[in-house]
Amino acid sequence: MAYHPRQKSRTAKKTKKTVLGIGGLVVLAALNAPAALDFAGDKYHAYKIAQPEYKARYGSWSQVGIPEEFRTNAIHAALLHTGKVLIVAGSGNEQRKFDKGEFETILWDPKRNTFKKIETPDDFFCAGHAQLPDGRLLVAGGTARYELLDGEVTRAGGGMRVKNESPDKAVVLKKGTRFRSPAGVEYVTKFDVTVPKAKRSFDITYDDRGVMQPWRTKVTASEARVFVEAVEKGPLSVTERQAQYEVVGLKGKDAANVYGLSEKITLDKQDFQGIRAAYEFDPKAEKYVPVEPMDKARWYPTLVGLEDGRILAVSGLDDVGMIDPGDNEIYDPGTKKWTPGPKRYFPTYPALFLTKGGKLFYPAANAGYGPADQGREPGLWDLKKNTFQRVPGLKDADQTETAASLLLPPAQDQKVMILGGGGVGESKKSTARTAVVDLTKENPVFEDGPDLPQGTRYLNSVIMPDDSVFTTNGSKDYRGRSASNIFKAQFYDPKTNAFREAAAPTIGRNYHSEALLLPDGRVATFGSDPLFDDQQNTKLGHFEQRMEVFTPPALHKNAATRPALGDGPRKPDADDRVTFRTDHPERIASARLMRPSAVTHTTDVEQRSIDLPMTKNGKSVTFEVPKDRTLVPPGWYMLFVTDEEGTPSEAKWLHVT
Repeated sequence: MAYHPRQKSRTAKKTKKTVLGIGGLVVLAALNAPAALDFAGDKYHAYKIAQPEYKARYGSWSQVGIPEEFRTNAIHAALLHTGKVLIVAGSGNEQRKFDKGEFETILWDPKRNTFKKIETPDDFFCAGHAQLPDGRLLVAGGTARYELLDGEVTRAGGGMRVKNESPDKAVVLKKGTRFRSPAGVEYVTKFDVTVPKAKRSFDITYDDRGVMQPWRTKVTASEARVFVEAVEKGPLSVTERQAQYEVVGLKGKDAANVYGLSEKITLDKQDFQGIRAAYEFDPKAEKYVPVEPMDKARWYPTLVGLEDGRILAVSGLDDVGMIDPGDNEIYDPGTKKWTPGPKRYFPTYPALFLTKGGKLFYPAANAGYGPADQGREPGLWDLKKNTFQRVPGLKDADQTETAASLLLPPAQDQKVMILGGGGVGESKKSTARTAVVDLTKENPVFEDGPDLPQGTRYLNSVIMPDDSVFTTNGSKDYRGRSASNIFKAQFYDPKTNAFREAAAPTIGRNYHSEALLLPDGRVATFGSDPLFDDQQNTKLGHFEQRMEVFTPPALHKNAATRPALGDGPRKPDADDRVTFRTDHPERIASARLMRPSAVTHTTDVEQRSIDLPMTKNGKSVTFEVPKDRTLVPPGWYMLFVTDEEGTPSEAKWLHVT
């Protein structure tokens, strides 16, 4: 059995002997029980997990040495086709950094274990991201404003709808612009806002004889929304009545054409607010490149790639902290522009998986924000018809928030799994439930899978080259509350529908944690953002900046004979085939094309593993890539081969267009 760390007894520190051989453990246990039992247990555990037999059965963990200047709050992690990992913090859930404009991105090279700081132009904290066909990473949304909880709000705030009746020009109102009510109460904008030109149209009318009358010009005012805050503190600035507000400083026609209409302005809790910014990260130049911003501001959005290489942006909190009502939009990497997408409401960070045929499957896994009775049902979303086929059978359906989910390997099987999760918001509920749905059936229904060892929120799940799913960490309670981190890991086998134990991680991870597969076949884990660090919930938590890497059992057991691919092309030929040299084709039993991860908040809709048919020819192997782009979306992939025991090769990068 793998060991699960526990807190040492204080009395263990009284033990005078600190260096013992294994033979002395029994004697010490007899003399100093129970303190010595803890000490002896820890010593024996350290010895046991270092043994080759243990590693070959359970795998092993090792920490990554990170120079102090490169330690950061890992909120997002994405594997690039250069083999490097983009670790994005933004302000990293630290308002002091947000207030100073200190935003961070670190580029980690796992092969050389080197680090590089990347200039970060906006606060990408809680943004969305997706792999683009050319290997760039689209990053969109992020943080415009941190939340203020009940009791912290001293100035009334809310949304102001800004109208522009001029069809001749757009109007830009800078941050700090004031709006004044008829009663003289003033509110100030917290962000820049651009109000487009009004729309001009022409009405043609006819008299009773059918003679056309002179054209009449019709002007429809344009509108934009901005968050405003009262200049004066206190309840006198609170209003729930709509009124027209003048824009202080505007004169003449501008003053007549541009005005504000307030929404509710209150002293209630003010949620996080999103930004519209969008960038492509260029892995070769190693920098962010700005593209057209989204039409809607988004915080906690999901970005998912479609079969034609475009990216759908869904959900998020908007520029006044309201959850998006379903105004989704699509990014075209060819034009670098956004257009409206099909309307549908989801809670924030919904897990959406591209399925064969182009529909998106929503297993109901999400990362929060949104009412408990809206957008929580799983189903298949047909983007072209904008219809939603609900999928029944999910147990503990009220506990899908903070759940893990993935398209099980191989992707050809079209099975989606949901693992763990908890109740909405700060609920203490958590579930050990797993469930699998077969989307090849005409009327798919969830079927229960094996239970996790205990109720688990924030579980990270990673597809491995041998078709197993490595799951690790998480916590039983909300954000690791009451010292509820789970020091366990396990493999799920889709063929047997069962878990098997893996070596236990030594670092706890809950909210704001990530895990992803590296090109060498190992798994890297990052982050964790607990509320508290103790069981009594009195000691405030600290963001976990250490990284830990898991080496799977097969790499310990068969490292010397792991299969290997030699030279080969960077992309398939006209027949969607690729041929690689190999000295030992007899060692290759299977091949998988694996899309690199882009993960945050236990949500990774990028990863998928495709079975590749292969033909062995002397000292080479030819692989066939499926032509269906709903199965293999365009982009860069890792090509792994495995032997009969599931030992993976190091990956070769392949560009599918």
